[in-house]
Amino acid sequence: MNYNGYFMSMLGGPLVFSLVRWLGVFALPWLTACSGEVLNSPYPAAGKVQNVAYSSFNLRPKTLDPARSYSANEIVFTGQIYEPPLQYHYLLRPYSLEPLTAQAMPQVTYVDAAGNPLPPEAPFREVAYSIYEIQIQPGIHYQPHPAFAKDETGRFLYHELSPGELAGIYKLSDFPHRGSRELVAADYVYQIKRLASPWVHSPILGLMSRYIVGMKTYTQTLVAAQEKDKGNYLDLRAYPLRGAEVVDRYTYRLTIEGKYPQLRYWLAMPFFAPVPWEADRFYAQSGMAERNLNLDWYPVGTGPYMLTENDPNRRMVLERNPNFHGETYPAQGMPGDKAAGLLVDGGESLPFIDRVVFSLEKESIPYWNKFLQGYYDTSAVTSDSFDQALRIAGGGEELTLTEEMKTKGIKLVTAIGTSISYLGFNMLDPIVGGDSERARKLRQAISIAIDYEEFISIFANSQGIAAQGPLPPGIFGHQSGKEGINPHVYNWKNGQPRRKSLQTARRLLIEAGYPNGRDAESGKPLLLYFDTTGKGPDSASLVSWMRKQFQKLNIQLVVRETDYNRFQDKMRQGNAQIFQWGWTADYPDPENFLFLLYGPEGKVRHGGENAANYSNPEFNRLFQEMKSMENGPERLTKIWKMVAIVRRDAPWVWGFHPKEVSLLHAWNFNVQPNLMANNTLKYRRIDPQLRARLRKEWNRPLLWPLGALLAVLVLGAAPAVVTYWRKEYRPGWAVVPGEGRGSQRKVPG
Repeated sequence: MNYNGYFMSMLGGPLVFSLVRWLGVFALPWLTACSGEVLNSPYPAAGKVQNVAYSSFNLRPKTLDPARSYSANEIVFTGQIYEPPLQYHYLLRPYSLEPLTAQAMPQVTYVDAAGNPLPPEAPFREVAYSIYEIQIQPGIHYQPHPAFAKDETGRFLYHELSPGELAGIYKLSDFPHRGSRELVAADYVYQIKRLASPWVHSPILGLMSRYIVGMKTYTQTLVAAQEKDKGNYLDLRAYPLRGAEVVDRYTYRLTIEGKYPQLRYWLAMPFFAPVPWEADRFYAQSGMAERNLNLDWYPVGTGPYMLTENDPNRRMVLERNPNFHGETYPAQGMPGDKAAGLLVDGGESLPFIDRVVFSLEKESIPYWNKFLQGYYDTSAVTSDSFDQALRIAGGGEELTLTEEMKTKGIKLVTAIGTSISYLGFNMLDPIVGGDSERARKLRQAISIAIDYEEFISIFANSQGIAAQGPLPPGIFGHQSGKEGINPHVYNWKNGQPRRKSLQTARRLLIEAGYPNGRDAESGKPLLLYFDTTGKGPDSASLVSWMRKQFQKLNIQLVVRETDYNRFQDKMRQGNAQIFQWGWTADYPDPENFLFLLYGPEGKVRHGGENAANYSNPEFNRLFQEMKSMENGPERLTKIWKMVAIVRRDAPWVWGFHPKEVSLLHAWNFNVQPNLMANNTLKYRRIDPQLRARLRKEWNRPLLWPLGALLAVLVLGAAPAVVTYWRKEYRPGWAVVPGEGRGSQRKVPG
């Protein structure tokens, strides 16, 4: 026997092989740690020092079509891809518009019914039409896209695909060829026509039909055209729209009914971004929709980023558009911006970040833990993470970071949102509604009793301020300080608004005919109904709190919980008595909030956004005048009169303006809350080297437990190995050839 061969064969035996395998498993973390890699990183090692930002989404976008998209989780993407003619200045406050693809701010001409020009200060009643002329910059090109791809003869490669040619095509990247072309004025007109398309279903069609000349009947024009040419692509270029016309290659004209200054704000939204006809034609082909090859999934824009990966069940990726026309970081800001480091990059080319990876995170706790490990660049603060992240100081009005956050170099950024959450009264209700003095004083008493400062502290983690009226901070017409308080609910004491006493509320209740919460005539307890859609423990706490607020006045509150669809029906039919509602600004103009109380916007009678069904003739008259005016002293006076009227009538318990709170890691720069702009990603800058270093520090593996466990395993296995060895290799007797039958000699085992 070859003893060397025998010995080596035993090394391949099951016991020793298992031991070697376990040694390899336990040695791997040590070897990896020595190589400098972070063991628990959810991203490829190659991306650790790349100029890539990491974020998340928790709800898949329903559509990325700029004519249809109207949700916050969608504009995160559409705002970076599409470019309307205007945008909001990133740093200046109050929010101000500036050209984006336009060469300058639109020129507006007012004319009367005969077409005669009118001066800019002409009363709105004399203005029949407002004509906006917009010139766009030449030299802007679309992102690379198959819709533009052509062969050597100039024929589009992918506009007439057969079913066979679509075989094997499942995503946009499966098309081997790309193309591009220059942005022209006709692309903006094409998109405006799409707003009226019956198969697009734009959510702003109703509103724009009131203003854009000819849009009311344009939908019927397209329906009739489609009936004649069923199944084929309908080229909107062949169907003129009077209110949206091409003047020349780089100029287009919008004609608006009457005077509507708020149109300029819509010109900064993706609804008015360009869509090339080639993309519409490309996606309209048979078989495309079944493969999710459409504008819902794959936008086509001129912006700084383009969507290169769309897997809404896993991740979505934005990458720098190689055809981006270029833009520079603003050199002008507000006082304090320079000291805050927000002007360091003034004049530098945008965008700063090459790639943005959005990962699906359905739960807040895993997201928060990954943020603390450095795997997400920014984070909101939820109720689950509030105590770990923030402390409340300054009498409950100031938020500060915890020591743990400060140690990590995390920054805190806050801003009062341009939104309002309120408690509404149905003004059509016979008890809480109407313009009688009795109902008005009842609403005022309830407004005092419901302590929204306490609500903000309990249910909003002190992230908000009590509202004094319908206009949030940052909106023209909002007043702060002593002049801005609601005198029917607050007093001004020691430089702060202080809610009036319960004695004042009870006196108002007596004057309303409900002493001690009972009807003075019938003696019956006052019974009110609160309609809500909430369910679960959080809702139960809110309902309990709301009951206690009414109990302060001995008013019995009956809570009627229902699902959202049923609640919507009750609101439309006027069957809700008291309800919770809210609104977030579409644009930074007081009209966008005051119209919520405009009589002709009543939800029951007109199907509008006035959920309280409030109507005051003087308020309505002032609104008609105010909405068409430019910002200035005269408009401001009218706004203050309107606010005074609704404060007195109290159709809402004004509720609160939420505070938006964000946490940023130290490697983030140029982050300034801009609650109107939706294209702010291009301004952000990161330091990937700092991020990589901190990630490594924060995620050092604890390897000594593995070493200790390995030592235990080795020591535990040693007796078995020794026993095995002795059994297989102990000395024994063997027959020695050539020495006669029965001859034996002791040989090594």
